Amino acid sequence: MKILGINGSPRANGNTNALLEKTFEPLKERGWETEIVQVGGKVMRGCLGCRKCFENKDQKCIIANDSFNEVMAKMIEADAIVIGSPTYFTDVTAEVKALIDRAGYVAISNGRIFKGKIGAAVVAVRRAGSLHVFDTINHLFQISQMVIPGSTYWNQGFGLGEGDVERDEEGMRTMQNLGLAIDWLGKAIQPHIKDYPVE
Repeated sequence: MKILGINGSPRANGNTNALLEKTFEPLKERGWETEIVQVGGKVMRGCLGCRKCFENKDQKCIIANDSFNEVMAKMIEADAIVIGSPTYFTDVTAEVKALIDRAGYVAISNGRIFKGKIGAAVVAVRRAGSLHVFDTINHLFQISQMVIPGSTYWNQGFGLGEGDVERDEEGMRTMQNLGLAIDWLGKAIQPHIKDYPVE
């Protein structure tokens, strides 16, 4: 099984990446194929609302001169997707928001291609605002008919400087438990994925 991590932080090796890596540890141990792609700091334009994806139905966005279509192809291929973002004024980074808007539209316009996949959000935060980031990411998963696993707390890690979240013991434990939940859920639903109901 494949899991894709999306790092929405412009700091490629910062706290958000540390949370993703911790989540992936038990999955690697249990045989999952893992990949983390960098979205933060890359060109990711916002949705134009042109609805060309509903006309073309080619699993792509008509905007072809940024990083979106490459990431979207990886999202389609994955069995599980974890989107990570730092907290920017109590919300996701601009790149993550653009990805959510465009991926959601492309997925819905192509027969709801995310349905039945596992989706999880992880959030790096200095002090407050993380739950809004968590909600923003989960909105994509919910409208896309994805399955969201729980953990032992909200999937957030506290820290400001690079590596700070690794000293957040509860946050790291939450990521570890999230990875375990994804593994259990993935193995439980995989045989039934084609039976996922949608009208």
